[in-house]
Amino acid sequence: MRISGLIALATAATMTVTSTSALAETAENEDTSLLTYPETRTVDVVDEQFGIYVSDPYRWLENDVREDENVAAWVTAQNALTDGYLDKLDGTKALAASMTRLFDYDDLDAPVEAGGKYFYERKSGGQNQAILYVRDVDGGEERVLLDPSTWSDDGATALAEWAPSGDGSHLVYAVQDGGSDWRTLKVVKVDTGEVLPDKVEWAKFTNLAWMPRSSGFIYSRFPEPEEGAAFQSLNTNHSLHVHVLGTVQAKDIKVYETQDRPELNHFAELTSDKKWVVITSSSGTDDRYEMTLVKVDSPEINAETLVEGFDHSWSLIDGVGDTLYFVTNKDAPRQRVVKIDLGAENREWVELVPEHSATIDEAVMIGDKIAVNYIDDAKSRLELFALDGKPLGVVDLPGLGQVSQLHGSAKDETGTFAFDSFNQPSTIYKFDAAGAPTVWARPELPFDPDMIAVSQRFYESKDGTRIPMFVVHKKDLDLAEGAPTLLYGYGGFNISVMPQYKPAWLAWIEAGGVFASANLRGGGEYGAEWHDAGRLDNKQNVFDDFIAAGEYLIAEGITPKDGLAIEGRSNGGLLVGAVMNQRPDLFTAGHAAVGVMDMLRFDRFTAGRYWVDDYGYPNKEDDFQTLLAYSPYHNIQDGTDYPALMVSTADTDDRVVPGHSFKYIARLQAANTGAKPHLIRIETRAGHGSGKPTDKVIAEYSDIYGFMADAIGLELK
Repeated sequence: MRISGLIALATAATMTVTSTSALAETAENEDTSLLTYPETRTVDVVDEQFGIYVSDPYRWLENDVREDENVAAWVTAQNALTDGYLDKLDGTKALAASMTRLFDYDDLDAPVEAGGKYFYERKSGGQNQAILYVRDVDGGEERVLLDPSTWSDDGATALAEWAPSGDGSHLVYAVQDGGSDWRTLKVVKVDTGEVLPDKVEWAKFTNLAWMPRSSGFIYSRFPEPEEGAAFQSLNTNHSLHVHVLGTVQAKDIKVYETQDRPELNHFAELTSDKKWVVITSSSGTDDRYEMTLVKVDSPEINAETLVEGFDHSWSLIDGVGDTLYFVTNKDAPRQRVVKIDLGAENREWVELVPEHSATIDEAVMIGDKIAVNYIDDAKSRLELFALDGKPLGVVDLPGLGQVSQLHGSAKDETGTFAFDSFNQPSTIYKFDAAGAPTVWARPELPFDPDMIAVSQRFYESKDGTRIPMFVVHKKDLDLAEGAPTLLYGYGGFNISVMPQYKPAWLAWIEAGGVFASANLRGGGEYGAEWHDAGRLDNKQNVFDDFIAAGEYLIAEGITPKDGLAIEGRSNGGLLVGAVMNQRPDLFTAGHAAVGVMDMLRFDRFTAGRYWVDDYGYPNKEDDFQTLLAYSPYHNIQDGTDYPALMVSTADTDDRVVPGHSFKYIARLQAANTGAKPHLIRIETRAGHGSGKPTDKVIAEYSDIYGFMADAIGLELK
């Protein structure tokens, strides 16, 4: 991005990187407190792009740890070093005990209504996986429908997506094994709990929607990958299929595909009256879609284009007969609600709810009303509208927090949603067209939420942009001299980081630390413009926003100068790696989880090709120059003291392949980057994050937060 930076990076990129034995020599000569890292061999790989020579001495670490014994041996050595270091820390056991207690509550999801029954998940008392329950809407005893704890010995097989049929007689569900994005689909009879012989493999990035009369369901899948390539090969040729109950997968009906455009993904929904299949097609991660319709009762599958061209976001709310309702950002960066009459001679989009200063996150129908969930300065606001767009009032929410799992349809007279905040796990509410919410289920808490202070502040980024940030701490904590602080950020893919309860964060807060969450550009908090301001050649804004958050916390006295730790996951792991390179003097410790660290090769593995919407194309010169300017792997500053850093990943992460983290930590360990530890924690049978059993979460975060607490002086008891 900056010319001077590009020149420096071009020089750094051609530098020969030595093995980690050089670091051991530095430890002997300068500081015996330095760790002796495992030897990591290098390979002579140099790529030339646009006249710049880029070395990649650790490319062999991209190989699948399950297939390459050399990578497996490297992982074993790194984990042994990390485990040995963590075993010497006093605070990890205290954190594990605290997190175990804070997980000991009923973690509830909002129920889905079908056929006079409620279906919902609940994870109680620190169970590894949530259990799916069913009960009658009118009351009665709940019963277990699916219990994933019986599916594997290690608790790493999880219930993922699921959907009940319209009459509530059947439920299709997805099995996620070891954290992978791949899904196996099965069907259970609701009245008996019998799992039917039906089985669908190679589903991925899929919605599940039932056809009329519970005859079957529609889903998305990829072709079966070549043997040994399931966790690394690119995902292409996504297609939609209908599985008819009682048949084998080979007989599934292909509904939609785009063989001439293999890069597209396809996602199917049905209107609640089962009249229309609405297909959303995407070319990447950006919210720009084509929309296609298939009439359910048509004698043949005839796909009709509703919206052509990947220019805007479109999200189906529901349909009533031939009238469909959508949320869109067409002519409204912060989104609006529109409808279209498919039976009209001249179809046209009619605006119902205009764009607002707040951003529309989602909307559902509840009978003849529309409930719109807004993001208003990074917190939720729920409002009701008539079908003609007339405002009907704001739903009274219990405080500063997040509305999620908003459920309802044109066939329902009531809706449900979950509400949580940093000091409040999800409470489930039921509400009707009058807008008055009532508690459907509230968990008993293992702590007093009134003892936790949650506030929102605003600070200025480098270019003067006003950025919101939440600050959370114990009410009786004296901040006069500052307290060790954990700063969290993400900043990408139009994802809004809202107030939410996480036991690991609360364990940090209960130990006397401050937790801060910054709403960086690149997210969706303020609509498309906010997202655009933090992607592609604007990506540096995200890093500037995060750096400015750290500077603000210190300047305000909230955080002592040597007391700031940072954390981010996935795109947030990239964030941590980038700002560590740019401002190693500002931060004292960091956690980069499942991060995208090699910005020149991210598009070559699994889902990485989708991310070009946010990052750009490494094979296009302008994008290449931008990516090289901040790529964490390529910008490690040799001869600069770095903060203490823990990198975390997992062997079965097929979203951001672990090679990103492997290569990054190998290069960091090999460089002369000071006395503080730079370690990697590699989990087994765990993926990008979803489906991870509770015991693994507690073990992981007690290790990582114990590591960062030790680095910044947070005393753990």
